[in-house]
Amino acid sequence: MVTAALIGNPNVGKTSLFNVLTGSNQYVGNWAGVTVEKKEGYLEKNIKIVDLPGIYAMDTYSNEEKVSKEFLKNGDVDIIINIVDAANLDRNLYLTMQLKEFKKPIVLLLNMIDVAEKKGFKIDFDKLSRELNIRIIPIVASKNKNIDEVKEILKNEDFSKFEDDNKYHFSSEKETYEFIEGILRKSVKQIYETVNSPTEILDKIFLNRFLAYPVFALIIFLIFKFTFSWVGAPLQDLATNLVDDSVIPYLHKILGFTSPWFSSFLIDGVFGGVISVVVFLPIILTLFFCISILEDSGYMARAAFLMDKLMRKMGLSGKAFIPLVMGFGCSVPAIMSARTLESEKDRKLTALLVPFMSCNARLPIYALMTAAFFPKNQGLAIGSLYLLGIIIAFIIGKCLKNTLFKKGEEPLVIELPEYKFPEPKNLFLHTWDKGKGFLKKAGTIIFSISVIIWALSHFGFGGMVDIKYSFLSYIGRVLVPFFRPLGFGTWQNSVALLSGLAAKEVVLSTMGVIYGANLTRVLPTLFSPLTAYVFLVFVLLYPPCISALGTMKKEYGIKMTLFSIVFQICTAWIVCFIIYNVGILLI
Repeated sequence: MVTAALIGNPNVGKTSLFNVLTGSNQYVGNWAGVTVEKKEGYLEKNIKIVDLPGIYAMDTYSNEEKVSKEFLKNGDVDIIINIVDAANLDRNLYLTMQLKEFKKPIVLLLNMIDVAEKKGFKIDFDKLSRELNIRIIPIVASKNKNIDEVKEILKNEDFSKFEDDNKYHFSSEKETYEFIEGILRKSVKQIYETVNSPTEILDKIFLNRFLAYPVFALIIFLIFKFTFSWVGAPLQDLATNLVDDSVIPYLHKILGFTSPWFSSFLIDGVFGGVISVVVFLPIILTLFFCISILEDSGYMARAAFLMDKLMRKMGLSGKAFIPLVMGFGCSVPAIMSARTLESEKDRKLTALLVPFMSCNARLPIYALMTAAFFPKNQGLAIGSLYLLGIIIAFIIGKCLKNTLFKKGEEPLVIELPEYKFPEPKNLFLHTWDKGKGFLKKAGTIIFSISVIIWALSHFGFGGMVDIKYSFLSYIGRVLVPFFRPLGFGTWQNSVALLSGLAAKEVVLSTMGVIYGANLTRVLPTLFSPLTAYVFLVFVLLYPPCISALGTMKKEYGIKMTLFSIVFQICTAWIVCFIIYNVGILLI
């Protein structure tokens, strides 16, 4: 087995190259002992590509640097593939010089060579190769340019010819950069300087002191309109109508000859529980498609820069904005990504606030109930929930900053990449990856819980019984006093929220099992608009799924996890109590 380590600075096209080299033969997990993402893929059965975390250097002691250093030092690495940004060689080559210290064969890939040429850089590749004593290949990973040459090296070459016998002894970072600058003066010329490049022109708008925040708000507004008005919601309506008008009647027809309990098990327990969630796949895919555009275009880093001043008021740096935004997708990777923040205070505070960001698993519940109770203002109602989560997180962050987390703040250091058109292939891969995860959850956790809920709702101490006397009703009645002051204290709603701790989508599937598949018509007889909204606020604020809690335990220990659970339950109850009682007074 040949093992190639792929390494480079953030935003140099490492992911694009990894995808081109490995295709669909990829495996994503975590490095042992730390929740830093580990990607492995195969060019061929005997050629493994290990995608190391994006880092700037080997001497800043973050978890990413520790993982990379440990793997290069003790892992069975046959060759290092160092990918750099051809337009930023002075910065990128600092890591290259450190990689030489591992005495491994190195191939240096100068990526985005087309961008460098547009900026007026003329690189003498042969001279640069001789000066660095490294094999150099200019590539454009996003366009698959010269990638075949990289593949041929991995398949056929004798790696020993890429070893560097030169001895480099640099006493300081300054001396290293002076050495790099000396090499670049000999091998790289800037024929002309670009004036008003596309990135500079766009930044005059997106980072303008007056326009930046209105533009940011407009982008968020357009994402919500695209998801809940123009594309996602209409597709979801089509899927729901298809299920209600065609699939359910057909199932009743073909199962009419079977016993009532078996028909109920298949239609209400299995199909009803799972399909009540799956029909919301179009909305989830649409939202993730929009988020992927922001990430791949380079705007997400600008958003973090813009939010730095506001985040400081919560005791966080602008970099924490990125894990919080990831929380709108899923709390698990968001909590994990908090590990990339520099200070322990930032990491813990961010992890505590991430669950208040409304993850995509809550979205099907929002979409269904707002469609039933606020059909003319669905986007506004859902947007208010997202906004409320942000406001609550801000208030809590400010309180914790002045109590439990009083330590000093870290400065914001973030790279603003070039703007670029997102690659359609990458967009659809990222979007489908999230959709695939949702479907896997529907086929495993949601399916299992749906079957369990059906069984608990149809059986009691006397065998098969009416749902009022089932095991499920007994469990729910224990919780009713807790929820009664919030306006939705029925045993059915209590059970639905309890089951949501397994996965938030299960709230809907539980309701689907208890109330029947067509929830849009049933729920208005059980909730008022006020109690429906309060119910959604509780779904927004109470603890995330068991996977997110498990991640937090692994990251920060059992004490912080228990603190987070109790804190969120108390916060959810207090906020819902206030909204419900103020709503009654206003009505």
